[in-house]
Amino acid sequence: MTAASHRPEVVTWPPTDAEQAALIARLVRVLSSDELIVLPTDTVYGLAAHAARPEAVARLFAVKRRPPAKQIALLIDDPASMHELALEIPPPAAVLAHRYWPGALTLVLRGHAPGQTIAFRQPDHPVPRAVIRALGSPLATTSANLSGQPSPRSAADVLAQLPTGYQLLIDAGSSPIGADSTVLDCTGPTVQLLRLGALDRAELEALVGPIEES
Repeated sequence: MTAASHRPEVVTWPPTDAEQAALIARLVRVLSSDELIVLPTDTVYGLAAHAARPEAVARLFAVKRRPPAKQIALLIDDPASMHELALEIPPPAAVLAHRYWPGALTLVLRGHAPGQTIAFRQPDHPVPRAVIRALGSPLATTSANLSGQPSPRSAADVLAQLPTGYQLLIDAGSSPIGADSTVLDCTGPTVQLLRLGALDRAELEALVGPIEES
């Protein structure tokens, strides 16, 4: 049976370093074989694929029932990855990343391809960051819910909406923040608000000036 047709294995995040390392190695093998996983982050639980595997990313959209035109974020472990993948880091983006990363902020920047934009976030949670380091690649990630439905704060929330379609679900308890990240578009002359999430808009504007509604 494939991951698309059976319930995932639910694995509790283990307490010891050795057990964690073994589980991370297993997650890397799953992701490298174009399969999907669900893992906790600081904001909500995320459905994740190897970002360099187009077939896996396409499957992620299908499982979530998300329109392909709607962008998803790359989770990174180190801001240096953003510098490698983005065409440029505008000053407001640099200020915001310095202040809020790791944390509940997603920044949309221009990519190197014409017209390309890429959304980046450095999560403040040990599980995704350990997986990213071991994988050697960002994770293409979106909240582990059906498109348009409430974002999941726990493994139980995930299973209520996405009972199939991925191999492993890592249960590390409730997400600390329990709200989606705030998404800011930094590709234009002014910063635009794409989604108001866990962060306070007034605090953001105190750093970079007025933020426009998209």
